Amino acid sequence: MSDADLAAHLAEVAGRILVEVRSSGLFSPKALGRAGDQTANQFLCHALREARPDDGLLSEEEKDNAARIEKERVWIVDPVDGTREYGEARADWAVHVGMAVNGAPAIGAVALPGLDLTGTGGGTVLRSDQPRPLPPAPERLRMVVSRTRPAAEAVAVADALDAELVPMGSAGAKAMAVILGQADIYLHSGGQYEWDSMAPAAVALAHGLHASRIDGSPLVYNQRDVYLPDLLICRKEHADKVLGLIAGLEPANA
Repeated sequence: MSDADLAAHLAEVAGRILVEVRSSGLFSPKALGRAGDQTANQFLCHALREARPDDGLLSEEEKDNAARIEKERVWIVDPVDGTREYGEARADWAVHVGMAVNGAPAIGAVALPGLDLTGTGGGTVLRSDQPRPLPPAPERLRMVVSRTRPAAEAVAVADALDAELVPMGSAGAKAMAVILGQADIYLHSGGQYEWDSMAPAAVALAHGLHASRIDGSPLVYNQRDVYLPDLLICRKEHADKVLGLIAGLEPANA
């Protein structure tokens, strides 16, 4: 199985496991989030160590192992991105499985188990090795933001662009919304970690989108400090405008 096939397969299976855990009806929403995180994490980490024993591994739900720093190939996973949305039985949560190679987001799969695009009752997996055509951008742009705490920078940029705000849950769901034509810009500045953006960034880049820090610098993974607080994913034709608007905000926020 290729690395891309493995990433997609693990994300899809973890998503199905999470749906089964939720459908058991045995957990309150808060307990469900913990049970889902731990169950999916055990599956993903054991499977990756079995399938790719020589690679490094970083997971949100696993104690960090500094040995990964010396590895060129490092798997970075988020077993449940959007634990709150998962616990509330919403659709806007995701499973992230990706691999950074020499710090760059090289391979990614983002499963959206609650989003049934085919009408078969299953979820959707977007993959870095199988890019799909991007729908055309609408005349009025749409910016996807947190449904509970939209970042001030995102709101200010949306105002400057006269963009419509689209509230949504997890980081993976927001990033994939740009690919699926549900939004055009995902701007985040409220704090994230490597597992929040690595797989989505790999999938976005493979689809020809722009993905960077909000100062325009590259996203670099497998660092000792895994805090990676900001992210911009958008169509390439909008990137310079958005980055310019963000830069214009910085003196006021300093």
